[in-house]
Amino acid sequence: MKFLIINGPNINMLGIREPEVYGRQDFHSLEQFIIEACEENGLEYKLFQSNHEGAIVDEIQAAYGVFDGIIINPAAYTHTSIAILDALKAVSLPAVEVHISDISTRESFRQVSYAGMACIKSFMGLGFEGYRQAIIYLKDYIKNADT
Repeated sequence: MKFLIINGPNINMLGIREPEVYGRQDFHSLEQFIIEACEENGLEYKLFQSNHEGAIVDEIQAAYGVFDGIIINPAAYTHTSIAILDALKAVSLPAVEVHISDISTRESFRQVSYAGMACIKSFMGLGFEGYRQAIIYLKDYIKNADT
């Protein structure tokens, strides 16, 4: 099983950006956490991070026929990008949304998730652990869909 794991804008600034919201661990630590979670679950994976909406759309489109599922933290594009929503819908791969913070308890403009409308599940407010939960959930979802 092979997953594409996408992180959107400013996730590369973890540890620097609003540590009271996102924690003090840096982006490298997040990538290592994700790699370990994928390896623990016997998964192939590709990590992708971009601050550019079009690059994220291109990566999602390129996943068609290559990956079994997508885990995405669209970050700020969560609340603004219909293009990412449309790309997720177009490739029709099962996708799980992850947010380090709980967007449902933050500013009102952060409580709408366009990308989440194309996702089978969302994990919010669990910090890095949300990625592990998303990996496990998506793996089980795909395994059960195949039986």
